[in-house]
Amino acid sequence: MSRIAIHKTNNSFSDRWVAYCQAKQIDYKIVDCYRNDIIEQLQDCDALMWHFYHASAKDSLFARQLLYSLQQSGKIVFPDFNTMWHFDDKVGQKYLLESIDAPLVPSYVFYNEQAAYEWIERTQFPKVFKLRGGAGSVNVQLIQNKQKAKRIVKQAFGRGFKHTSLVSLHDTYQKYQQGKLPAFDLTKRIARCFIPTQYSKIHGKERGYVYFQDFIPNNAFDIRVIVIGNKAFAIKRMVRKNDFRASGSGMILYDKQEFDERCVSIAFEVNNRLQSQSIAYDFVFDVNHDPLIVEISYGFSIEGYDPCTGYWTSDMAWHEGKFNPYGWMVEDLSFAVKENLQYNLQKTNNTFLLNE
Repeated sequence: MSRIAIHKTNNSFSDRWVAYCQAKQIDYKIVDCYRNDIIEQLQDCDALMWHFYHASAKDSLFARQLLYSLQQSGKIVFPDFNTMWHFDDKVGQKYLLESIDAPLVPSYVFYNEQAAYEWIERTQFPKVFKLRGGAGSVNVQLIQNKQKAKRIVKQAFGRGFKHTSLVSLHDTYQKYQQGKLPAFDLTKRIARCFIPTQYSKIHGKERGYVYFQDFIPNNAFDIRVIVIGNKAFAIKRMVRKNDFRASGSGMILYDKQEFDERCVSIAFEVNNRLQSQSIAYDFVFDVNHDPLIVEISYGFSIEGYDPCTGYWTSDMAWHEGKFNPYGWMVEDLSFAVKENLQYNLQKTNNTFLLNE
């Protein structure tokens, strides 16, 4: 009999995982990954599920290391190495997607100031500047000309950039005006733009590199496809007014007719190479209307996907109706645990036979 450990966190997948385990009578145990004795807590468990947060100061210090260690010990974890190592790291994603020849928006990274200036002189503008971390279009700017690009490079190799961007303040106020954000949260987020967060205090400024992507014009939306195992679902995110960014806009369409299924097919194909347990692919379209991946992420907000109207299986068959992607995560993990237990049993039996 296998048991799954779940670390509970507010506004994460964990509540959905627990509810699914309770409904399906799957044996689970709540654990606290922040405690010093977490390894001891997991002694009677075969797996750990932890939806860690990229902007949490505590999570960023040790979540990957803990999960890597448990995976190395033979336990099944979510997210595993293939799923999370590139999380919130756009530079890492560039190398990963280029190495498997995925259709990535052309991306450029420099670790030498002079090399960046030389590239600026021969490239075309506009370009999109990004820090390697940040979600919801935070830390993303459209650079219209080489003069602005040179200022960005000078800052990148000089005083650096804070982890929170003032660009996010505009988005926050828009959501408040639309009634999507309570006044208390508005005040808290405004303060966060001026008062360093614990994450910023621990990690300091971003400096020593600069990262750009080609600007792909005439995109009124992007399409996000999330692949979990052999299933996928999607949303269309509309670009903000007088802006070029869709991520974090809150303007979402869900009907199947809104999606170019080439994005779904590419997402399945790429994930077959990456072998991620759960991953979101963000697509825009080039001048020939071919899909290009902007970035990827294992995590995503919860409520924004509840209105989805159906999902695809890897044979590209469409399945209409409500579904539970968080239950898929539990089921896939449970299957991996059973396979792991069977493998270990077979390995033990073979060792016993050899020693007879």
